[in-house]
Amino acid sequence: MTELGLRNDVYRRPLATALERLELAEGWKCADVGAGGGDVSVALAELAGREGRVYAIDSDPLARDETARAAAAAGGAQVIALTQHAEDLLLPEQVELAYCRFLLMHVIDPLRVLRRMVSVVTDGGYVVAQEPITSAGRVGGLPLSMPSARHPDIGALLPSLVREAGLELIDAWAEAPAGAGPGPVAEYLETLTEVDPGDDPVVLPPLVTVIGRARR
Repeated sequence: MTELGLRNDVYRRPLATALERLELAEGWKCADVGAGGGDVSVALAELAGREGRVYAIDSDPLARDETARAAAAAGGAQVIALTQHAEDLLLPEQVELAYCRFLLMHVIDPLRVLRRMVSVVTDGGYVVAQEPITSAGRVGGLPLSMPSARHPDIGALLPSLVREAGLELIDAWAEAPAGAGPGPVAEYLETLTEVDPGDDPVVLPPLVTVIGRARR
């Protein structure tokens, strides 16, 4: 898998576990909803290969362009960057996998987004969502907060939301990287809060991963 940058450095295992659980292979068509800089889009494209296709969807045109550059730098990755709001998700074809991470915590209506993701996957296809439980994170033993997020603890509701969206719940789990002192965990927290935690012990917010299967 391609090097995915700081976010994936600290949340690498839940992403890798989810993709291995799906046995994502050559020829898959995938949608990365809320793709941002395209890190995951490029990784999905590498796994899907030249016969597959990845739609990288983001509401920010600048993110769309960054995704295209990341795909080009990876070499041969079949990534189609689209500018769309997740609530209005619409693709030119159905895909085997619709994926999002750190997206539902920011949108107005997470259930609507999940239902839009369900609408673009094939019968038997998968929706994978990864969202945090922000307040369960700790710095020096104190709870974390994220005032800018509409639903900072949506990870705690994710399994039920996936079922409410009409998916068969295949798997769900939570993982939280931890550390103390300098390192990727402290650096990542600083990017979120703009505050260096120093040598304080850090437990990042648990990332809840849910895998759902569409059944028509």
